[in-house]
Amino acid sequence: MRMDIQEVMEEMSRPSPRSLLLASVSLLVAVHLWLWIQRCRNADGPPGPFPWPVIGNAAQLGSAPHLYFSRMAQKYGEVFQIKLGSRAVVVLNGDAIRTALIKKGADFAGRPDFTSFQFVSNGKSMAFGNYSDWWKAHRKIAQTTGLTSSTGVFLDKEYVPPTVSDIFGASQDTLSTALQWIILVLVRFPDIQKQLREEVDKVVDSSRLPSIEDQPRLPYVMAFLYEVMRFTSFIPLTIPHSTTTDTAIQGYRIPKDTVVFINQWSINHSPAKWVRPEVFDPNRFLDKSGALDKDQTSSVLIFSLGKRRCIGEDLSKMQLFLYTTLLIHQCLFKANPAEPLSLDYLYGLTLKPKAFNIAVEHRNSMALLDAYVQQHAKAEADGESTSSEQN
Repeated sequence: MRMDIQEVMEEMSRPSPRSLLLASVSLLVAVHLWLWIQRCRNADGPPGPFPWPVIGNAAQLGSAPHLYFSRMAQKYGEVFQIKLGSRAVVVLNGDAIRTALIKKGADFAGRPDFTSFQFVSNGKSMAFGNYSDWWKAHRKIAQTTGLTSSTGVFLDKEYVPPTVSDIFGASQDTLSTALQWIILVLVRFPDIQKQLREEVDKVVDSSRLPSIEDQPRLPYVMAFLYEVMRFTSFIPLTIPHSTTTDTAIQGYRIPKDTVVFINQWSINHSPAKWVRPEVFDPNRFLDKSGALDKDQTSSVLIFSLGKRRCIGEDLSKMQLFLYTTLLIHQCLFKANPAEPLSLDYLYGLTLKPKAFNIAVEHRNSMALLDAYVQQHAKAEADGESTSSEQN
């Protein structure tokens, strides 16, 4: 009997039960061998999810890495390790963040050798620059001078523009993102908007605009701002850090030059730290007397900590207070009835709310705002004139 060659090929390629068993056993052995190799590479390092060859854990991060990291922290603890490609990354969550950035600040103050970091401000950015004696000296000068006109005397001329960009550029991006969330939250929670307006109206009457001097008498406004920062956590992860030396945290060994991710979202949404963290409630930042609770406000993490704390933090908080009180003093914000409000966001360097439409109604005449703009323009013109005369 003749057999067609096609039938012969099919018969040869058809797996037998024995070959299937052998293949299954081989695969299991290979997987266990891979896991063993991974553990042996850093036997006393942090635990973490299984990294696939070539891609590591990149495919598992999804569209919201901070949420993935928080889930992994529940499984592996506050300190765990993932791989992005072939590169090990340690992820810090919860109280481990303060331990690393404050108690072991110098050990975790580095920046990874990412090529992209070297192109920021031509490699002269303090925010993205690596930790060194030069970096420490220049940062200290920038912080203590507040970048006044005398800054250039101390900073190398070529580093003044990047430092200005680090401070004012970062604060403007933070301000823009925060204000989007503030307006959205005001519309989403009209009762809170009403309470804010009542407090502002008691302190700032209709004859003037709010000023920074009003801040101590507006504790609910400040509580609201801290709750916006905590609830939205619009900077969920800091710029990546790296270790400057061999170090350890929570008993895990972390080699020098390890990339470190700081999951700020995990602190701001920790059930161990906050009562019902998923609920927006400014009152959590007020004590029984109605004053701002400094212990609670210090627990919010949005500008990082320690040696890499955002150099524009104070400026950003001051601007947020002024813009928010001005908006509340001058405007009413209402939802668009034809559009359901959502707190969904787009993930990028910051979490930005998805586009939304609202109605804004001016509460008073424009006289106050017009006078303020004219006064500000005159002050700028006088300042430029004085500067020209001195030159």
